Amino acid sequence: MRIDKFLNTVNIVKRRSLAEDMCKSGVVKINDKVVKPAKDVKVGDIIEITYLEKVKKFQVLKIPTTKTLPKSAKDEYIKEI
Repeated sequence: MRIDKFLNTVNIVKRRSLAEDMCKSGVVKINDKVVKPAKDVKVGDIIEITYLEKVKKFQVLKIPTTKTLPKSAKDEYIKEI
């Protein structure tokens, strides 16, 4: 699954277009490498998002198979580090 779609599906960002813009501006990293929006996410990857005042890291536990997930299911797919 693409990183921009993954961030939207697991409710890290609200819109896919926002996730795509974040990737293009270089604030999203997978395993310490800046990635483009089309980069595939795999189980075990570490996603790092740099905000203005903080950095958040997430570990991918599962890849979603549906387009949307309930917010209560977020913990099954990612773990904040």
